[in-house]
Amino acid sequence: MTENGLPCLDLLEATPGILRGLMSELSAEDARWKPGSERFSVAEVLAHLSHSEGHCYRMRVDRFMAETRPEFEPDDAQMYLELYRDADPEEAFGQFADQRKANIGFLRNLPDGAGERVALHREFGEIMLAQMLNEWALHDLGHIRQVAELVRARKYQAAAGPMGASYHLNP
Repeated sequence: MTENGLPCLDLLEATPGILRGLMSELSAEDARWKPGSERFSVAEVLAHLSHSEGHCYRMRVDRFMAETRPEFEPDDAQMYLELYRDADPEEAFGQFADQRKANIGFLRNLPDGAGERVALHREFGEIMLAQMLNEWALHDLGHIRQVAELVRARKYQAAAGPMGASYHLNP
C-alpha cells in the first residue's frame, strides 16, 4: 500500500523495467516473432499494453475520480487486434513506459480514500478503484509471463542445445 492507501502501485511502476529486462537481448525480428498465427508477438503484447494503458486503465481512473458511480463497458483486447499488428516494439514500449510513468505519478497523488470510489462494470457489477488496481496488476503479471515465455521460446530454448528439449514451452 502507498501513503494514500492504493494497492499495487510499486508493482505497476516496476513493470516497464521488468519488460525492458526481458527484452534486453531481443532483436526487432525476435520481438516480432509469433509462435503461431493466433498468438501474440512481444511487439504485439507491448502494443496491447500501450493501448490498454490509456484507453482502458487511465480512462477508467479518470472516470472513477470525476464521476459518481461511472459505468464501464467490458474491454475486449480481441477488438483491437488490428491495432497491434505490425507494431514497432521499441515505439510500443516507449509509449507504454511514458504512459505508465504518468499514470503512476497521477495515482500516487490521489487523495486518501480514492481506492474506495465505486463504479459499475457492466460485466462484473460494482467494483472499487482498489479492485481495479489489483486487476491491473493481474493484467501486467499475465503479460510479463507471456513475454517471458516468448523470449524463452524464441531466444534461449534452441540455443540451449539438447538441454532445451527438456523445457515444454507454450508461448
